[in-house]
Amino acid sequence: MKLRVPILVLALLVSATPAFSQSCSMCYSTAKATSAAGQRAISRGVAVLLIPPLGFMTFGIAFAFRYGRKRDLDQNR
Repeated sequence: MKLRVPILVLALLVSATPAFSQSCSMCYSTAKATSAAGQRAISRGVAVLLIPPLGFMTFGIAFAFRYGRKRDLDQNR
């Protein structure tokens, strides 16, 4: 059971790598034309915008499963 979560996370990360190349050509060329510092800023900005929704969804799903297990245990008693 403890190994399922890391395997799932790894599978999601590996399956998402092809999605990185699916950006529009205008956005890609504009980002590629910026300096190295600008490219780092864009990467950090994407991470800043991506982490909070992923965190909220992860905690929401975890709490939903926890609530479901607790409810099932209470109903079986």
